[in-house]
Amino acid sequence: MSGRVIALAGNPNVGKSTVFNGLTGLHQHTGNWPGKTVEVASGEFETASGRWTLVDIPGTYSLLAHSAEEEVARDFLCGGEADGVIVVCDATCLERNLALVLQVVELDPTRPVVVCVNLMDEAKRRGIDIDFAALRDALGLPVVGITARRKADLRRLTDALEAAFAAPRPADCPPRRLSAPESDAVSLMTRAESIARAAVRAPARTISRLDRLLTGRVTAYPVMLALLALTFWLTIEGANYPSAWLSDALFWVEARLSDLFAALHAPDWLHGALIEGVWRTLAWVVSVMLPPMAIFFPLFTLLEDAGYLPRVAYNLDRPFRACRACGKQALCMCMGKFGVRRVI
Repeated sequence: MSGRVIALAGNPNVGKSTVFNGLTGLHQHTGNWPGKTVEVASGEFETASGRWTLVDIPGTYSLLAHSAEEEVARDFLCGGEADGVIVVCDATCLERNLALVLQVVELDPTRPVVVCVNLMDEAKRRGIDIDFAALRDALGLPVVGITARRKADLRRLTDALEAAFAAPRPADCPPRRLSAPESDAVSLMTRAESIARAAVRAPARTISRLDRLLTGRVTAYPVMLALLALTFWLTIEGANYPSAWLSDALFWVEARLSDLFAALHAPDWLHGALIEGVWRTLAWVVSVMLPPMAIFFPLFTLLEDAGYLPRVAYNLDRPFRACRACGKQALCMCMGKFGVRRVI
């Protein structure tokens, strides 16, 4: 690694990977499935002051790790490898993001931190106005509002990063312990809410009738079970027809290949290895697994884009926490259940 090392942190789904790709010119795979991108990606970018190394750590809501990707993010920030941190926040739900900003600052108050408020175009579309001067004063940090797809906005972000390193740093500030008690976490969230209320002006939010249905105490679980059951039924039943077509086509090809091997007087061991071994195995795997995957994942993507999967995670968070897990793992469980059902 050359130059200073900058950690790119943030909650999931705040456009962190878009910022990373825009600064480094790399094209990392982006995904919202928990545990999908646990590997730490790194790239380099240049500014007027030299070359910097940017490390894209997995998205996390807190440094008090509950999952594998959160542990990776926490360990990198706590290990002293990062000279500075860019915390990417979502302008449309700043309150939820500020708790991580405060944790990062308290972890090492002497380390330069820049708050990058992304998705400003979406915030403007929703009528959300952010007072950046008030936000800078409350946090005591440089804050930059950007739309990550715009090169000019990314230049303002790198300028703010350079300014943060050039500014004097506080001394003799003890780092925050890693395992804070629950009362500290509540205090941190309360402070984040207070900062957001002072800096963000947004239209009054109302809970829609649909949200009351999807997350209500009485209706949440029946609706969730019905939608997931419908998804699985469409996947299993809908895959039967293309599976049969693929199976017939691939085994027809196997018969023609067997005829070809017989015409060429190929030895039995070669026919057994290539046709009955490689081709037949490939035919079974493709005909059994490809159709349901082609149905299930688009359906799950539609549910995600519609905003329902986060509500499933919210509904199941309490029972999963009773098992020392978190609600996000419900989505992995659904995919695992689907895979087991197909094998059976």
